[in-house]
Amino acid sequence: MIELEGLTKRYGEKVAVRDLTFTVRPGIVTGFLGPNGAGKSTTMRMILGLDHPTTGDVRIDGTHYERLRNPLTRIGALLEAKGAHPGRSAYNHLLCLAQSNGIPRQRVHEVLDAVGLTAVARKKAKGFSLGMGQRLGIAAALLGDPRILMFDEPVNGLDPEGIHWIRTLMKSLAAQGRTVFVSSHLMSEMALTADHLVVIGQGRLLADTSMTEFIERNSRSYVRIRSPQRERLLDVLHRAGITAVESGDGALEVDGSKAEHIGELAARQQVVLHELSPRQASLEEAFMRLTAESVEYHAGAPAPPRRQWGESWKKG
Repeated sequence: MIELEGLTKRYGEKVAVRDLTFTVRPGIVTGFLGPNGAGKSTTMRMILGLDHPTTGDVRIDGTHYERLRNPLTRIGALLEAKGAHPGRSAYNHLLCLAQSNGIPRQRVHEVLDAVGLTAVARKKAKGFSLGMGQRLGIAAALLGDPRILMFDEPVNGLDPEGIHWIRTLMKSLAAQGRTVFVSSHLMSEMALTADHLVVIGQGRLLADTSMTEFIERNSRSYVRIRSPQRERLLDVLHRAGITAVESGDGALEVDGSKAEHIGELAARQQVVLHELSPRQASLEEAFMRLTAESVEYHAGAPAPPRRQWGESWKKG
């Protein structure tokens, strides 16, 4: 379990994290979301004692990180894909970590095999691709067989097979009763992986809730309808007190109604329907809606196309 209480971090006048209080519980995958600059990486660094909070407290199973004996056996973390010394082989990198944390040498072979790096175990890390570096970082996180695991952007650089593998791994770790805390910008992947969400914006806590409840609270659900008898359908809905709006492609959208109710209305009036589908916004849409006021870095309009050299010369 990871517990944060009133966690605040200042860098001069800049407040990177402001009064964060939440708990990451075992047995589920907890997703950690926020726009760029929200304070996610700073928060994770404070959990691991790499940065010290200005105020507040963070504990790992009731203990501060710096007081943990053999910390890799308590919490494993991936914060940077290139965390290994470039001149060391994957095997020697993990062996060094194992020896400093009282972990048997055999465990190095086990985690290399688990992440698919056995064939390149003796190769130096400087020759690794980003995806291979991610796998090595995950191996280091798993090395001590810890009860708590923390991953920052774990699928960066991974191919589809690798993404599926890490998703399955995180779910299996949570199913074993471990605490799994993962940050990612890939909303589609997070929607498939996380059970619970912690969302921050500009250093502040915006949400701490289940995936299902987060999407329901921060998105629009509606029913999409298409019919060749469109005007008659509109009349039937109007008489039932149901407001429909045009979607722009000939279909109608109705908020706050169940598809079954609309289908029964249409059937009673013998209105033909070509489509009757309930729609729920995606995690990405819900996230964008909640964090719209917390985005620190906004992209501008696309740059205009460059003029040809001759045209530029003529126009001075």
